[in-house]
Amino acid sequence: MASPLSSQPLPTALSIRELPRSERPRERLVALGAAALSSAELLALLVGAGTIGGSALHVGQALLAGAGGSLRRMATQPVAALTATSGVGMARAVTVHAALELGRRLAAEVRDDGAPVRSPRDVARLFAPRLEDLPVEEFHVAVLDAQHRLERDILVTRGILTSSLVHPREVFREAIAERAAAVILVHNHPSGDPTPSADDRLVTEQLVAAGKLLDIPVHDHVIIGRGRYTSFAETGLL
Repeated sequence: MASPLSSQPLPTALSIRELPRSERPRERLVALGAAALSSAELLALLVGAGTIGGSALHVGQALLAGAGGSLRRMATQPVAALTATSGVGMARAVTVHAALELGRRLAAEVRDDGAPVRSPRDVARLFAPRLEDLPVEEFHVAVLDAQHRLERDILVTRGILTSSLVHPREVFREAIAERAAAVILVHNHPSGDPTPSADDRLVTEQLVAAGKLLDIPVHDHVIIGRGRYTSFAETGLL
């Protein structure tokens, strides 16, 4: 015989409209600002609507759970991976991915472009928001003016870093055109470990030598990892 508890119907999840106004994500954002909302609430606003038996907030919570609670991990997942969450089709997955990319670009813009780049920490502050979570390596050249301000960021190559791909001609061609006073080399390690590889060291040696010939000094080579970096200048490798 079934127990009295087993015969009780399961509680139905409340929709967002059934919540008190003070607990609805949209109203909370308007009243308190976006920073007051949890990540799940912000995802709920992007999703816009729930599913049968679950509100948009439940969908947002499920999306976050599917990425282990990490927005950073969610941003590195393919768009199609988000559709594994119930209630998230391709259109909603694309919306979430677009929002995460906007956040990444915003983080990259939060800087004073007129401030001099004087230390590896300054380089990491400028480049880490864009590079630390990329699934492939990117090699950049930071062109500095006479006041050590970032004049231009040049993307040299995208992919595996080898001496055959990063040629001094490609690195210094635009630096010469910009009349660079100096350059700083920057690239990322998708593994998250910024320890220089043998290729990293070889590429750096070649570019430092070329810079001396062209009278455009290479001040540093900064490798961006996940939450940390390695500076060739700081570690005595330059």
